Amino acid sequence: MSSNPVVFITGGGRGIGAATAKLFAKHGYDVCINYKSDQHSALQVAKEIEKLGIKAFTIQADVADEQQVKAMFAKLDTWAPRLDVLVNNAAMMMPQMPLLEMDAKRINAILSCNVTGAFLCAREAIKRMNKGSIVNVSSGASRTGSPNEYLDYAASKGALDTFTIGLAKEVASKAIRVNAVRPGLIYTDMHRDGGEANRVNRLKSKLPLGRGGEADEVASAIYFLASEQASFTTGSFIDVSGGL
Repeated sequence: MSSNPVVFITGGGRGIGAATAKLFAKHGYDVCINYKSDQHSALQVAKEIEKLGIKAFTIQADVADEQQVKAMFAKLDTWAPRLDVLVNNAAMMMPQMPLLEMDAKRINAILSCNVTGAFLCAREAIKRMNKGSIVNVSSGASRTGSPNEYLDYAASKGALDTFTIGLAKEVASKAIRVNAVRPGLIYTDMHRDGGEANRVNRLKSKLPLGRGGEADEVASAIYFLASEQASFTTGSFIDVSGGL
């Protein structure tokens, strides 16, 4: 059985999650990749990791469902003798609209995935950590509010920011650090899910750096916060948002 450290990444089959999985693998971590429905992408990431001589494991689960989360971590227990890092990356976004057009079904779906899912996965991860690190993937939208487009998504990420601060204090005595990254306009498929695949290009001129970000740039911030280079950092945030 491998003695490598283990990272568990929710929503690890594409975008920021996939870039993060590959980066941890390059640093010698065995990688567990969670996905909700896109098995093909998750398996492709796992195959790329295995080419590096690193172990990779994929688990299907909807992080918003408590029983599925429990079952997912039980499967993880059969694969890995330890858990060192959790990256709470799984999230969802729905097509742009103002609050006046939103219904409870949409709002609750966003909150269940983006907030409840992070709570549940962190709870199960903490049970398995002697010491370790949790990195939550928030969003620059938690600071801007994303009016007229993704107010529900932004609010869910604001909740994740508060969760990061509170949980960091709650588990510090267990030698578990909790931090977050807040990506801005990053080239990922999430914008397509939100109804505007070209959104980054439309808005990038408003950023001080004048360009959209790449998933690898967010992954680097996630890895830093999880690593021993950030050993005295908890309850903190790195904005990866081009200066916005």
